[in-house]
Amino acid sequence: VDSFEGERNNKHKEVQDKHDLQVIHLDSLPNKWVDYLPKSEMLVLHDIFPEGIQIPESFAGKNIIHLPTMKTHVFTTMTGAMKNAFGGLLNHKRHWTHSVIHETLVDLLKIQKEIHAEILAVTDATFAGDGPGPRAMQWHIKNLILVSKDQVAIDAVCAHLMGFDPFSIKFIKLAHDEGLGCGDINKIQIVGDSINNEKWNFNSGMDTLASKGQKLIYWGPLKPLEKMLLRSPIVG
Repeated sequence: VDSFEGERNNKHKEVQDKHDLQVIHLDSLPNKWVDYLPKSEMLVLHDIFPEGIQIPESFAGKNIIHLPTMKTHVFTTMTGAMKNAFGGLLNHKRHWTHSVIHETLVDLLKIQKEIHAEILAVTDATFAGDGPGPRAMQWHIKNLILVSKDQVAIDAVCAHLMGFDPFSIKFIKLAHDEGLGCGDINKIQIVGDSINNEKWNFNSGMDTLASKGQKLIYWGPLKPLEKMLLRSPIVG
């Protein structure tokens, strides 16, 4: 995905230019990728990147606002605030982590808590995506906006709304157990509209042809070929 093309097609650039906003593209100057040694114990990132973990230089000390869209995902059941960091905090080799994606999201939340002054998530559920997300989805109008400083809690509420048990989703349970937030839907304070009667019965069990092939590599019989197929010059 080209971020310059994205800001034009999604009409971001018109707003940026109108208000004279400073824009940083993570794959271009003035941003640089710099080495970072996490203070927290990593579950998998040190194994995936033995040469060292890199983060965007521009992130350190900044407040961050995540703007995820509520939707299902073929690898993580649902994707929201925690998964949002996957696209910004990891470099161009982030696809190397897909076979341990749940542990990766927990590691990324640990790093975020170390480098950011504050973290806020604003999840857009005005339209919510069902099916083989994040690309091939059916859209449903739900007209909800969710906001939280707790990345684990907001993802747990999203999972609950979509009809999933939050603790059945590995990255939510792991993050809860690590003390990174609250994934227990019964202990999360909901302010505003009640969600008691909301259960949408979304389906994340569907697959696309591409995701079927990827799952064979990540967790199936092609696992021994993962490094050759996904971490070699063959795939850039």
